[in-house]
Amino acid sequence: MKILILGAGKMGSFFIDLLSFEHETAVYETDAKRMRFTYNCQRFTSLDEIKEFNPDLVINAVTVKYTIPAFKEVLPYLSAECIISDISSVKTHLKDFYEQTGRRFVSTHPMFGPTFANLNQLQEENAIIISEGDYMGRIFFKDLYQRLGLQIYEYTFEEHDKTVAYSLSIPFVSTFVFTAVMKHQDAPGTTFKRHMSIAKGVLNEDDYLLQEILFNPFTHDQVSQIRGELKELLEIIDNKDEVGMKNYLTKIREHLKADL
Repeated sequence: MKILILGAGKMGSFFIDLLSFEHETAVYETDAKRMRFTYNCQRFTSLDEIKEFNPDLVINAVTVKYTIPAFKEVLPYLSAECIISDISSVKTHLKDFYEQTGRRFVSTHPMFGPTFANLNQLQEENAIIISEGDYMGRIFFKDLYQRLGLQIYEYTFEEHDKTVAYSLSIPFVSTFVFTAVMKHQDAPGTTFKRHMSIAKGVLNEDDYLLQEILFNPFTHDQVSQIRGELKELLEIIDNKDEVGMKNYLTKIREHLKADL
């Protein structure tokens, strides 16, 4: 298969490395310097090169802010049979965009990133494949993710957005609050250092990505739960309610058990 990858960033380079030994692979990147460390693939900086390559599949790996603009840029240079795909963690507006193009598409979300995941050991990571996409496209990514050892889930666009609101917005907001109130520690404890490491990783993400995850229409209700839990915990602390604290700790430990 001839595969074109849009963007030579961390995830784009990951997919190049992953696919280039089994498929004829090319990467399109407007910043030529970002392609310096790509190998075993063709490197394109012009749209005419894309047309000549004539890919069977396009994997859009640019940052979230430019996912749809990147598609719009290359679509006129793709054949009608070419499947277009994204790996975006934010699917806002993508369903409508795909429907407007009338093209075969597949949308997936590898739920790991270069910030925290070990890209060489992904057996404990997850991936979502949007069930509304092209059948053959879904089969391609399902096979690819299975070979990586990922746990695979098939969701609709709406189900995906609900999952992201839960799995990303809660940790992100918790991290924001921790970072907002933290003070420099000369001798930080282990727990503090771990939280700091997570905070640095999250805040190293693209601002637009963080914004779009928090602007997800399903995020509000999730963040409201945090507010409710903080209110309950603050009342226990203010009242020095030992029974209430024990019950609260029992409740949250049960949540951990259910998740394991």
